[in-house]
Amino acid sequence: MLADRSKPDLRSLASETDPEAFLWAILPHAARSFAASIVVLPESDARAAAVAYLYCRALDTYEDLIPEPSGSAAALIGFANRFEADPPSAPPPLPPGAAKTDRERVYEILVDRIELIDAVYRELDPGTRERIAGLVRAMAEGMVWSWDTFNAQGGVLLDEEQLARYCRHVIGNPVLFMLEQVGDRDLDADARENALVVSEMIQLANVSRDVESDLNRGIAYHPSLAPFLGRSGYEPEVIPTVRDVRGQYIALALSRAPAYRRMFEGLELDRSVRVRVASVLMLLFTDLHYRGCAIRAGHLPWPGPADRLQVILGSAPALVSRTLAGRTVRRVERDFTSAASLIGPSAPHA
Repeated sequence: MLADRSKPDLRSLASETDPEAFLWAILPHAARSFAASIVVLPESDARAAAVAYLYCRALDTYEDLIPEPSGSAAALIGFANRFEADPPSAPPPLPPGAAKTDRERVYEILVDRIELIDAVYRELDPGTRERIAGLVRAMAEGMVWSWDTFNAQGGVLLDEEQLARYCRHVIGNPVLFMLEQVGDRDLDADARENALVVSEMIQLANVSRDVESDLNRGIAYHPSLAPFLGRSGYEPEVIPTVRDVRGQYIALALSRAPAYRRMFEGLELDRSVRVRVASVLMLLFTDLHYRGCAIRAGHLPWPGPADRLQVILGSAPALVSRTLAGRTVRRVERDFTSAASLIGPSAPHA
């Protein structure tokens, strides 16, 4: 709550030498809204989740800061391969001067000082380390598929199937990892599918937020944006298409809301106080994002918490009882499905 993500203390992050302190200091800047859901977990699960998330954020950094597809793919696989050694080998370097903003400099510091995260990783139990290494491998391979697909198709994804596959690669694997980490049962086919549909809902938050910045770096997740690749997204002739596409992304994401309730109830995530609070926090932060995104797409938002503090306060009933937590999940589902029917079509069309 106290971390100022708009003005990260780069000097402090670059000089911290204690692995545990560095882990928790950089997490709110790298994980943003995910950080709150991580820190409320039981201590061992929180540490494993923080390590796993920061490794995944390092992969995102290679994808974001290395513009050439071949160089990005090599770095992604190289980062995954480092876990074949014990301790993990040095990560592939980022290009000098690749980071342009303070947020990107935070990510650059993360990659440059990944040995501190490695130190915490080595303290985890062998089973958790194996799952994290598998997560990093699966995510890296999925991101390489994305790069290859964008490159082969002129910088765009063509349809909902490709968009869903991208979302499942980027967030689906971490969601499955976390459910296996905090749960005490194997995930059956239905549980895995619900988790992957949830990952589409969550990752579409990033896709809908970054339409303009993605266009500026030459990629788009909707074919109707292809003529505007390399533009800022704020030109008068581009704005109507961007607004329409953003609305389609939002409607597509919100239509996935029932999967969150099925996952929450089916896996009994409400049994543990900390896990159910983390689950409610994740959903409320997702709700906060999409209400803001609806405004950017030219639609009226539905009622809900107005900022991070209100989101955290809104999760308080989950501390009190399983019943109240379930009511919050079902309320957000009703809000999402109702908004999806009003905002636009349920999927982008090729």
